[in-house]
Amino acid sequence: MANAQKCLHRSEMDYDWRAGLIEPASERGASVICKKCVVGGRVQGVFYRATAAQRARELGIAGHAKNLPDGRVEVLAIGDAGAVETFVKWLWTGSSASKVTSVEATDVLLREGQHPNRFTTG
Repeated sequence: MANAQKCLHRSEMDYDWRAGLIEPASERGASVICKKCVVGGRVQGVFYRATAAQRARELGIAGHAKNLPDGRVEVLAIGDAGAVETFVKWLWTGSSASKVTSVEATDVLLREGQHPNRFTTG
């Protein structure tokens, strides 16, 4: 894990990043934010993660969407503030087969200059 990048959550939970870096916000002239969202409802086995990844890429957002053992999906969204806010609102829509009943979003603190450069599913 020597090459893994980290993103610290306020609860001190670390996220490992193996996907490289995007430019820091100061170099891009934009405000980058990070949100961790936990999405509940019928969101597994209905192309929710793939659809979220497609929408994230359209908005230029990095991060991930992954299934949780309890049936929910965790989504980490990193990007320009406006794009992330738009994406978090979109999480209520999801795929055509999904039925979202909850979206819990929390802010995540990033270590300076370290961000994944793409959106992945897992």
